Amino acid sequence: MNKPLVGHDVLIHCYKHDGNIHRCWNKGFVLEETSEHFIVINNRTLVTESDGRKWYTREPAICYFPKHEWYNVICMIRKNGVHFYCNIASPTLYDGDALKYIDYDLDLKVFPDYKYKILDEEEYRQHKEQMNYGEELDDILNRQLDELIQMTMNMSGPFRPGFAEHWYHVYQQRIQRR
Repeated sequence: MNKPLVGHDVLIHCYKHDGNIHRCWNKGFVLEETSEHFIVINNRTLVTESDGRKWYTREPAICYFPKHEWYNVICMIRKNGVHFYCNIASPTLYDGDALKYIDYDLDLKVFPDYKYKILDEEEYRQHKEQMNYGEELDDILNRQLDELIQMTMNMSGPFRPGFAEHWYHVYQQRIQRR
């Protein structure tokens, strides 16, 4: 049985379809775990890329990791509002060591005014061929991108106004009690 995660730091590991590590965060503080998702915050967190390059996140980010959906959403809290970076990715799981998911290249960047931009379509096409994603997986991933766009336009799920700010406030209250 896994220990309760809420209130603890966890590692976050991102892989590619071929099983190779893509990126690792050295910690994320778990704010909530339900049967549907993990909500994690990171701030000035060390990130290590697959090529060994290291960098730190710049601002607080609320990370929404669904357990059954093919995406995750990073809500970056900046002075000019919340910016969203959405990864089309496998459902997230916790294996007792780290939160883990597979990144499938396609990304959706959403600005505070809810305008959006699809990123990395060429990288997706290349990796789809190189790593043999298959038609069924391709259908799932493209359908998920469409659903994320609808969520953005409807301002629902992690895109709803106040979502990121609420979880940042929960985090601030938790660290004050330490």
